[in-house]
Amino acid sequence: MKNPITVETTVNASPAKVWEYWNSVEHIPGWAFATPDWGAQAINNDLTVEGNFKTHMFAKDKSAAFDFEGTYTVVQEPTLLEFKMSDGRQVQIQFSETPEGVHILETFEAEDQNPHDMQRSGWQAFLDNFKKYTEAN
Repeated sequence: MKNPITVETTVNASPAKVWEYWNSVEHIPGWAFATPDWGAQAINNDLTVEGNFKTHMFAKDKSAAFDFEGTYTVVQEPTLLEFKMSDGRQVQIQFSETPEGVHILETFEAEDQNPHDMQRSGWQAFLDNFKKYTEAN
């Protein structure tokens, strides 16, 4: 993986719940955005090796939108996901059970358009939203 960036959090929930909330098209819209003025619509999540996923991200004021999509390369429930995004970058997400809950360690290849700190903070915001959503529901 070239130019990797890592973000992480620990979610106070069971591995089964974390896996379900991370991967279910029912739950993805509840957390898959960096700031409250954005939303997400999970369109597809074929959670199999070579399966595709697509989440439509949109500004609530309709000023911008894009699709976050890719293809799974590794699916090991409930501990590991790896995928290749549509732009070719690789992502690895490790889910490890701890006494405090499930530790999520997400490593992704940086893109060239934005500073690494900006990318890290954006991806960390998604993880923070996931933690908040999963622990509240």
